[in-house]
Amino acid sequence: MQSGGRSGTRTLDVMSAIRAKVACRALGAGDRLPSIRSLAAAMGVSPSTVVEAYDRLAAEGLIRARRGSGFYVSPTIMPPLALTEVEPRRDREVDPFWVSRQSLDADAAVPKPGCGWLPASWMPEAGLRRAIRALARTEADLLTDYGSTRGGLVLRRLLLARLAEDAIAASVDQLMLTGSGTQATDLVCRFLLRPGDTVLVDDPCYFNFRALLRAHQARIVGVPTTPTGPDVARFEQILSTERPRLYITNSALHNPTGATLSLATAHRLLTAAAAHDLIIIEDDIFGDLEPERSPRLAALDGLNRVIRIGSFSKTLSASVRSGYIAARADWIEHLIDLQVATSFGGSSPVATEIIAKVLVGGGYRKHMEELRQKLTRTRRDVARKLQAIGIEPWLMPRGGFFLWCRLTGGQDATQVARAALEDNVVLAPGNVFSVSQTASHFMRFNVTQMNDPLVWDVLRRALKAAPK
Repeated sequence: MQSGGRSGTRTLDVMSAIRAKVACRALGAGDRLPSIRSLAAAMGVSPSTVVEAYDRLAAEGLIRARRGSGFYVSPTIMPPLALTEVEPRRDREVDPFWVSRQSLDADAAVPKPGCGWLPASWMPEAGLRRAIRALARTEADLLTDYGSTRGGLVLRRLLLARLAEDAIAASVDQLMLTGSGTQATDLVCRFLLRPGDTVLVDDPCYFNFRALLRAHQARIVGVPTTPTGPDVARFEQILSTERPRLYITNSALHNPTGATLSLATAHRLLTAAAAHDLIIIEDDIFGDLEPERSPRLAALDGLNRVIRIGSFSKTLSASVRSGYIAARADWIEHLIDLQVATSFGGSSPVATEIIAKVLVGGGYRKHMEELRQKLTRTRRDVARKLQAIGIEPWLMPRGGFFLWCRLTGGQDATQVARAALEDNVVLAPGNVFSVSQTASHFMRFNVTQMNDPLVWDVLRRALKAAPK
């Protein structure tokens, strides 16, 4: 029997690995655990270490031994799915759930340069108020009834016209509305994934992709991001060795880096995806912020193996929410059933009517033209100020409101975020976006949330306080 020292630590590591598999349902009630020798080889420990770990877990009641057969997960009620236990524990400042909750729950007056949305003053408030006033005079059923399973027809027609502008020739049976862009991704994951499936994401990527995939108990693999999209050679290698079921990405104004997919990269990605039967979710939520439209995977693919999703929460309102899915018609039929089963309908009829009324006039296009110009000036000004205090943008994006930056002084971004939070400023350190946890010297800044002098004072102090 092992005890104390390094052997004791290895025993705890084995126990933690088994608990994590049970917590995320990779091992279910009654499932057989790996043999002692195979787990020892996989984890690089001695068989006696695995024996002790299994004995302790059996004493806890989590697993049971069957003479001559091995060890099995106890056939008792499974513990609730705790998403924070699905991956190894990390500092809360780099946990996707914690960063999201800090930004969402913070008082409106708290500076949030780490959040992912525009301030209220940057949104088309006047157009929203006009649409809401017009809605008050509409039929009662719109205000009280469930919506249709595909979503409001007026907004769907507007979206089909917008897809056509991107050279995506979608028909009415290839489009459905959802409660939000996040719900759109969730529905597609429910449709395509089973626990343990491998999903490919960019590294770094939007941190809620990682959080959502935890809920679906997926195995997450990252592909390095370059200024023109994912590293194609690495992408092709991963498809050959890991056989992922799904790839989730932002083609336009990638979150968090601001990178834009090139046409050459797009063609190679689609060729590799076809060769390995990979399905792609293309999240186009930032597309309207581009000054000129860049290549879209959905347009080049024709909605064959690419699923296009989007919403207006970044450009119109995060309060009046509606997302959409454009995909193969047969997939849309199944996705509608899933949406009925999980939420009995999709987007709110009130929300979709408000969005449609804002889009139908020329006010939204004018708002977006002015917003893009304002963002160009703000990105330039904030980048200059960041460089002056030792924070260097990885690239200057063509549009959008994010700057992905390197801390040139070598500070750990997590420590900087922790120090800033003590002064009530929410930052987004690099590793919250990184699957491989290799972005410790990077940070994402929302340039529209940095006009408060307090942000800069706190950032300077946090940089000085953080260890290198």
